[in-house]
Amino acid sequence: MQRDEAAALFSSLGSGIRLDIFRLLVRAGTDGMVAGEIATALTLPANNLSFHLKGLTHAGLVSVTPEGRYQRYRANLALMNALVDYLTAECCAGQPELCLAPPAEPTAGSSN
Repeated sequence: MQRDEAAALFSSLGSGIRLDIFRLLVRAGTDGMVAGEIATALTLPANNLSFHLKGLTHAGLVSVTPEGRYQRYRANLALMNALVDYLTAECCAGQPELCLAPPAEPTAGSSN
């Protein structure tokens, strides 16, 4: 992933409502949710939800599949993981495994 792509994804998630929608869809996993379920869960009016889902879909963060008269939305988990990988690639001087380790305990006599 390149910087410009990461920046575009963050821009798309910059709205609190879009972030809530995306996190809800991440929680739903591969089952996803239909628009009505999302609207109910987040108490959003349909027109507002539609606007934000369109933005997330355009960014590639969310996919949509027609199911009869409904639309099922799913978070693009692979893209989410690629974004996390982009963020952590340079963690701890290129050793991201160190970023997951708990911080070292201060030694006696050291000051913070």
